[in-house]
Amino acid sequence: MMTQYDDTNIFAKILRGEIPSTKIFEADKLVAIMDVMPQSKGHCLVIPKTPSRNLLDADDAVLQDVIVATARLARAAKQAFEADGVSVMQFNEAAGGQSVFHLHVHVIPRFEGVELRPHGSSGMADPAVLAEQAEQIRRHLA
Repeated sequence: MMTQYDDTNIFAKILRGEIPSTKIFEADKLVAIMDVMPQSKGHCLVIPKTPSRNLLDADDAVLQDVIVATARLARAAKQAFEADGVSVMQFNEAAGGQSVFHLHVHVIPRFEGVELRPHGSSGMADPAVLAEQAEQIRRHLA
């Protein structure tokens, strides 16, 4: 049995403008923002505006929009930071590693020989750094 969507989650609050975020881009159906607790330089998120807990209860049309935006963002982030690769991660339910129950996809630039920092291990990133990284990514969006 699937748990109901809770509109008090942090991403729902960000989408409503109740909590600030560093936006990379926004479209009618989704937004891309910087992760405030990055695991690597350029760590960002794709978040659909349509409420769903995760991939398991999302509408197929929403998932199509999300994957296209994710690919676009991954290409831009890889170029922006001259990364060696990109990890794209999406978690479903607590047992699957999900901690915020609104569908979202992580886009994380990766560098040879550099391990990811544990999520939240260094606290929240400097907003000025996030703003600069968002601008770097925007410059590479096609």
